[in-house]
Amino acid sequence: MARIGFVGLGNMGLPMAQNLLKAGHQVEGVDVNAAAVAKLVAAGGAGVETAKTAAARADVVITMLPSGKEVREVYLGSSGIIENANAGTLLIDCSTIDVETARAVAGAAEQKGLLMLDAPVSGGVGGASAATLTFMVGGSAQAFTRAESILQKMGKTIVHAGGAGNGQAAKICNNMILGVSMIAVSEAFVLAEKLGLDHQKLFDISSKSSGQCWSMTTYCPVPGPVPTSPANHDYQAGFTAAMMLKDLKLSQEAAKAAGAKTQLGADAARIYSAYVESGEAGRDFSGIIRFVRG
Repeated sequence: MARIGFVGLGNMGLPMAQNLLKAGHQVEGVDVNAAAVAKLVAAGGAGVETAKTAAARADVVITMLPSGKEVREVYLGSSGIIENANAGTLLIDCSTIDVETARAVAGAAEQKGLLMLDAPVSGGVGGASAATLTFMVGGSAQAFTRAESILQKMGKTIVHAGGAGNGQAAKICNNMILGVSMIAVSEAFVLAEKLGLDHQKLFDISSKSSGQCWSMTTYCPVPGPVPTSPANHDYQAGFTAAMMLKDLKLSQEAAKAAGAKTQLGADAARIYSAYVESGEAGRDFSGIIRFVRG
């Protein structure tokens, strides 16, 4: 079993770390929130004060951080993970960040002789708790082979997407599809309402026809057809509107850098920005249907 330093025990990181404990790994957690560290300790883990300390003691370091800025701060510099990790330590960043930062940090790790992966996730808090996350992994085949058995304790689907940064590229593209499709499904249900078509009837038809998609069949934005969707719980967040907006902005930054035209992605970013600014940042992203209704 590995000794794992886990940096970032938020809504996603904490249940992921707890699943590693359940699998028999030793986990030492780092977070600015003392209550989160206490929950890890209560589950059988340990707490350490800094990422520097965790890196110096770990076989594997996993990070789950809010943005590229925090990733650079935690990994780079004299007090960072890369400078203080022992030879042979495996580094796995599960944050969702920009591709440029992912590749820059991976390059710094490589210069120190460390294996590093970018491994953002899909599946939300529910997937993190149930250990059914999808990991989109970028990095060398050697690093992926070593990490796979650890990632399998936190997720159900583990895909090696290619070299450094490709995990982030996959996550950004996937969530651009998700953001666009949720708006499209929401617009369709609102149109159906105005045309006098019952929610369930539209669901019964579209979920078995060419309109079928994850936003319809798994995360339906209206109450009723999918009992487990947030729509049945006042849009309590599994994945917040603010997080969707973050990912859509990342997609547009990447599109600009790559010279790609993503008009629907840009429109989705604009719509989610307006939704978040209306005071719904903490609501589930499927609550966009309320904004579509006006």
